Amino acid sequence: MATNPSYGRRDFLKDSVISTVRAAQEFVKHSDGLPVEPPPPPTRSDWLRPPGAVEEPLFLERCTKCNDCVTACPPGAIVAHPQDGTPVLFADQSPCLLCEDLPCIAACGTEALLPVERITQVRMGIAILSHRLCTAGQGCHACVSKCPTEALVMDVASLHLSVMKDACVGCGMCEMVCKTVNDHVAIRVVPARHLARIDS
Repeated sequence: MATNPSYGRRDFLKDSVISTVRAAQEFVKHSDGLPVEPPPPPTRSDWLRPPGAVEEPLFLERCTKCNDCVTACPPGAIVAHPQDGTPVLFADQSPCLLCEDLPCIAACGTEALLPVERITQVRMGIAILSHRLCTAGQGCHACVSKCPTEALVMDVASLHLSVMKDACVGCGMCEMVCKTVNDHVAIRVVPARHLARIDS
């Protein structure tokens, strides 16, 4: 094959640059079709409102999403909901520690969170136990020892665990502890706004 005598070093370099640019353009064209970030996780509906929260419709009217309760929460358990910015807690990630003076309630200036006389008057939800998944029969009682209101009772004779609903405030401590020590979470807190559906 004859070589073009007019094709010199300068033409070779020019063609090399053009080939490199075209390859880069093709790469960009193909990579544009790939997602830059993984898709967001599905939105959870098992979040809890902070202590002292009024009923949900009224809460949504009063809450200004100021984040004062979020900032006031010493353990950082209260976070802004990723969708609407209202204050929530996720029991399995960071339960409510039921601080003695409940600074989150004191920080709320719109009465979306109302003061309570005693910790036992807090009603964020109710712990619901799955006896099928519970390992109390194998000697586990981690949730009982961590419950701040003694709402979990172990029948020593039968090694059967039960929830005293009148004493449960829905703080979520049991759920987080169960998740930490067991392969399957046997106890979960049902948010207060969902309780009407369960009771009916």
